[in-house]
Amino acid sequence: MRRGGFGTVTAARPRLWKGVMANDRSSTEQGRVVAERGREVAETERRKGEQTREVIEENRASAEASRRMSEQFRVLAEEAREVHERTRRELELIRQEREDLRHSAEAARSAAEEARHAIVGAVAATADTLSANLAQMQFLEDARATLRQLQAPGKDGPQ
Repeated sequence: MRRGGFGTVTAARPRLWKGVMANDRSSTEQGRVVAERGREVAETERRKGEQTREVIEENRASAEASRRMSEQFRVLAEEAREVHERTRRELELIRQEREDLRHSAEAARSAAEEARHAIVGAVAATADTLSANLAQMQFLEDARATLRQLQAPGKDGPQ
C-alpha cells in the first residue's frame, strides 16, 4: 500500500491502479480479439477474392477456348464455302462439257445421216453405173456375137 499525502494510507489508489490495469488488459485483449476478427475477416475476404479471381480466370480461359473454337469453326466454314464454290464451278464445267458432247453427238448424228444419204446416193449411182456398164457390155457382147455371125459365112449361112 502506498501512503497518500499527509501520512495516511490509502487503499483506493492501488485498487484504481488495478482497475486501470485490468481495463488496460481487457482493452488490449479486446484489441487482440478485434484484430484477430479483422484478420479472420480479411482472410475470408482474401479467400473470396481468390475464389472470384479463379472464377474470373476460368471464365477467361473458357472465353478464350470459345474464341478459338469459333475461329476454327469460321475457318472450317470458309473452307466449306470454298469447297462448295469449287464443286459448283466443277459441276458447271461438267454441265458445259455434257452440253458440248450433246452438241457434238448431234453434229455427229447429223453428219452420219448426211453420210448415209451420200452413201445411198453413191450406191445408187454405182448401181446405175454398173447397170449402164452391164447394158453396154451386153450390147457389146451382142454386137460381137452378131459380128461373129457375119464374119463366119460358111458355117451356118449362105455364101
